Amino acid sequence: MRPISEEDLTTRARIRDAAMALFAEQGIKATTIRGIAEAAKVSPGLVQHHFGAKEELRRACDEYVLSYLREQVSTGITDHNLEKPEFIESVHRTAPPLMKYLGRALVDGSPAAAAMFDELVNVTEEHLAGGDQHSKDDHRARATVLTAMKLGISVLHEHVSRALGTDLYGPQGTVRTGKAQLDLIKPEFLGRELYEQARTGLAKFEGQQ
Repeated sequence: MRPISEEDLTTRARIRDAAMALFAEQGIKATTIRGIAEAAKVSPGLVQHHFGAKEELRRACDEYVLSYLREQVSTGITDHNLEKPEFIESVHRTAPPLMKYLGRALVDGSPAAAAMFDELVNVTEEHLAGGDQHSKDDHRARATVLTAMKLGISVLHEHVSRALGTDLYGPQGTVRTGKAQLDLIKPEFLGRELYEQARTGLAKFEGQQ
């Protein structure tokens, strides 16, 4: 088997990104291999060469989004980068197409979308519990509701953008929705340190716009 060239990897990523955008806009069923090929500026045969059937392409998109979410949680929360404007700028620049795809996948339904939701709930629950497994607080319920609320913004991104009068995924929309979420959550719920890091990061990011 020949080694995968850098050009192959670039083409594969371009096809995946084109598919992710069309899946988010049209849904899985309405999207065709030919449409993905046109969007990626490649032949349908090349799409099939890299991914085979459309279901395999969707699976690749799911895996990419899940990997991205894991990385951002690790970088932002575990590594304490929420207060750094460069982290928020990076997320603002890279997250929109992935979150639009995830929002559509959650509505259309797929095993991978369910897995992504469950993993985000698990990560949130672990953070809320903070190692206190004997707390009487229902961290599972809180984590589930908080995850649903945050992902709901992505599912309803068109309505949120219209109501705000600005693109949810633009700099202004990012800051306004970020601040609004923090305004609606008690600092003690997230933890005072994490809460203040998020506030500081948003303020610095806003100051750079």
